[in-house]
Amino acid sequence: MLPRATRSFVPAAAPGRTHPGRPFAGHGRPWQDATAAAAGRTRPERPFAGHGHPWQDATAAAAGRTRPGRPALRVAVRTGATLRALANLATLATLVAACSGLPDAPTEQSDASLSRPETSNPVADAVPSFPLTLNNCGSTVRLDRPPTRVVALKSTPVETMLALGLGDLIVGTAYLDGPIPDELAAEGLPIPIAQPMADKLPGLETVLALEPDLIYAGWESMVSAEGIAARDRLADLGIATYVSPSACRDPGWQPDPLTFDTVFAEFTEVGTMFQVEQEAEALIEANRADLAAAVPLTGERTVLWWSSATDIPYVGAGIGAPQLIASTAGLVNVAGGVRDTWTSLGWEEIVAADPWLFVLVDAEWNTAAHKIETLRTMPATRQLQAVREQRFAILPFAATQGGPRTAWAVNEVVRQAKAVGAQ
Repeated sequence: MLPRATRSFVPAAAPGRTHPGRPFAGHGRPWQDATAAAAGRTRPERPFAGHGHPWQDATAAAAGRTRPGRPALRVAVRTGATLRALANLATLATLVAACSGLPDAPTEQSDASLSRPETSNPVADAVPSFPLTLNNCGSTVRLDRPPTRVVALKSTPVETMLALGLGDLIVGTAYLDGPIPDELAAEGLPIPIAQPMADKLPGLETVLALEPDLIYAGWESMVSAEGIAARDRLADLGIATYVSPSACRDPGWQPDPLTFDTVFAEFTEVGTMFQVEQEAEALIEANRADLAAAVPLTGERTVLWWSSATDIPYVGAGIGAPQLIASTAGLVNVAGGVRDTWTSLGWEEIVAADPWLFVLVDAEWNTAAHKIETLRTMPATRQLQAVREQRFAILPFAATQGGPRTAWAVNEVVRQAKAVGAQ
């Protein structure tokens, strides 16, 4: 996990890169610029659904903002505008102290100061540390200041930014895998999320028209010569790129296997890039609480994790998020011996493995309903006991990647497996 960094930098809007008053879908309120944030015209912090042991207050819980019968995604809630307002207050406090002749606060920092305190003040803790340089999937990412205009590709980066209260910084999205969780869309979504610019990968010109200063990609191939453009070319155009570390493909950088430490390190790294370290820590702690509450299944029941394709199914293999979720839930992945995140597995092998449970990935481009219909009608699979007894667990695609819903997915698989007979 990365060490905690604290700063007081307040990003100024670059020329030509201010947010034009775009309303939030669902409630019609405009995005606030820096002036509005400083004046206190910020959006109220969003009440998201709870988690069985709700993080929200009793009033919000009583209002019914929970999803009954299933564990909900835990999130850290603070809007980007609120955070920038706090940073403005820090700057104002510094100016007042200077004018009043008060002595400067001590600047010497010990190693202990880098640890996460039990409680901390987001204003008092702010210390500048930009420019920031990161090594991401083997590429160097340099940020002169926190990004303010982000293109997010795939659902997981979008959900990570929403969970950290950064949704108002997203100016474009594409290649989303399905609906945003209710907990992250409780009061409507920013229009760039509610209305993606493309179903699949957009072209470079479409992206450039949005004037982003960062592309946050869920797959490494998206920021390659075969995708929007190579990372070095985008850097030459003034656009930094960041790929979810769980999606790194180079053998030197690919998690082998993926662990929750890697997933949480991404939250920390994104929190550092956007100066929302405390929100990142809250998200990590909420996910840790979910994992602590998870009770693994017993009996070493086998599972096939089917993502896509029908002729030769594309399934979760032995080092990615499906393996991490399955093993944490107490299941044995029938493709766990394959040293990859995903792999193709023929129907003959699947039938021979005779999995006790099918985890079916539900995505806009390949639904769980289609997979169930295939299993029920295909001669090779309709006689499998799991199919006859309808032992299916359904997960949204974004939950099968490393991200805010990975820990939630462990509990959800356990819950659905128990519903069909597991212990």
